[in-house]
Amino acid sequence: MHKRHGLLPRWLLAAAFLALCGYLFVSLIHYQVSIGSKQQELLSVQNQLNNQLTENAELSNTLEQGDDAIIERYAREQGYAKPNERVFVDISGK
Repeated sequence: MHKRHGLLPRWLLAAAFLALCGYLFVSLIHYQVSIGSKQQELLSVQNQLNNQLTENAELSNTLEQGDDAIIERYAREQGYAKPNERVFVDISGK
């Protein structure tokens, strides 16, 4: 005769406990990977924000300088330069 101490056999409780531990471990690993991915995404968005803020500041300064500065900026973006002006090009890739 088997003596029962509870409603479920011990081996079933142990198997359920191990399954729960396994599930929690896999979930932990999944969430750690997800957090790392989101941190990389956040850094990327912060870099984009900084670049946009810098560009906005440059455009604001150009607007404050007037129409001639706007025309000169556009011409420089198109590759034009003033007569007898030396143009230096940074080829270092920085």
